[in-house]
Amino acid sequence: MANFDSIKIDRSMYAKSGRTLSQALEELDPSSEYRGTELEGTDAFQRQLKRFNIKVKGKNSDTVEKFFQTTSSASLFPEYVRRAVFAGVEQHNYINDVVATVTKIEGMDYRSIVTDPFDGEAEPQPVLEGAFIPETSIKIQDNLVKLLKRGRMIVSSYEALRYQRIDLFTVTLKQIGSYIGRKQLSDAVDVLLKGDGNSNPAEVIEVSSSGTLSYSDLIDFWGKLSPYELNTMLASTEAVKALLALPEMQDACAGLDFHGSGKLITPMGATLIHVPSITGKKIIGLDKNCALEMVQAGDIITDYDKLIDRQLERASITCTTGFAKLFVNAAKVLNI
Repeated sequence: MANFDSIKIDRSMYAKSGRTLSQALEELDPSSEYRGTELEGTDAFQRQLKRFNIKVKGKNSDTVEKFFQTTSSASLFPEYVRRAVFAGVEQHNYINDVVATVTKIEGMDYRSIVTDPFDGEAEPQPVLEGAFIPETSIKIQDNLVKLLKRGRMIVSSYEALRYQRIDLFTVTLKQIGSYIGRKQLSDAVDVLLKGDGNSNPAEVIEVSSSGTLSYSDLIDFWGKLSPYELNTMLASTEAVKALLALPEMQDACAGLDFHGSGKLITPMGATLIHVPSITGKKIIGLDKNCALEMVQAGDIITDYDKLIDRQLERASITCTTGFAKLFVNAAKVLNI
C-alpha cells in the first residue's frame, strides 16, 4: 500500500503544466492501492486532509487556520479552494446539457473542425456495386476559437478568515463557482446565437403569429430541426413564461413535475433550461450531441503562491473557456 503519510507536498507541485495538485497526488498515491481498506472511496487529496486532520465539512469543520499549521498542509489550501469552486461550477451548471464534447488545451490558440452537413439526406441511400460513395469533408475552421477568462478576485485578509469555519468559507467559494458556470453558459448561448466567428449563426424561425407562442409552433420547430434531435431548449425568462402558459403545459399530468419539483418540462421531452441572459422572447433548440464544442485552456486557476503565503488581499480564481460550433444546423432559434 502507498504511504500517504510520507509524501512531501510543496508549492512546486502546482507548477507542473496540465495537472492539478489532486492529479499529482494521485500519481504518487494511487487510490487503487486502498481497495478493501478503511480508506477505500477516498482520493489522494482527501487522504492528505486526513493526514493533517483537517475537517472541511459539517458543523464540526475546522477553521481556515488549520491549513497553515505546517508548510505541507498550507500547500493543500489552494487545491481546497480550486475543488470547492469546481464543485460550485458543477452544482449549478448546465454546460453538460449543451456541449457535445470538452476539449482541454495548453495555450490560447485553437481551431476547431467543421464538417459538411448531411441535412439533405433525409433517407440514407444504399451504395450500389461500383457506385460513388458519398463523401464527408472535414476541414479546419478559418478562425480561432475565442477564449474568455471568467473568474473572481478574493479581496480579504488572512486575519478576517483564519477563525472562520472551513465549511462556511466553502459556501462562498461554491458561489464563485456558480458565477463562473453561469458566465460559461452565457458564453455558450452567445456562440449558438451569433456563431463562433466563422459565419455560422443559428437560423432564426419566426412563430406563426408574432408575439404569440402556440403548441403548433413548437411542433413545427421540432420538425425543422430534423434530422437532428431536439433534446435541449434554452429559453429567456419571457419565453419560459410563454411556454408554461400554453394550455398543453397546464394539463395536470404534464405539469406534475413542475408543480411538485419545480423542474421545467416541454411537450417534446427536451431539457428546458432557463437562461436569464437571453434577451427578448427566444427559444434555442439544439441537439446537444453534436451542436457545440467547449474548449478549455487549463483548469480552474488560483494564485497558489498568494494562497499558500496567506496573502489573500487580492488572490484571483479564474477559468478560461471558449465555444465552437460543430454541426451548424444542429441548433436553431425560435423567435416569439
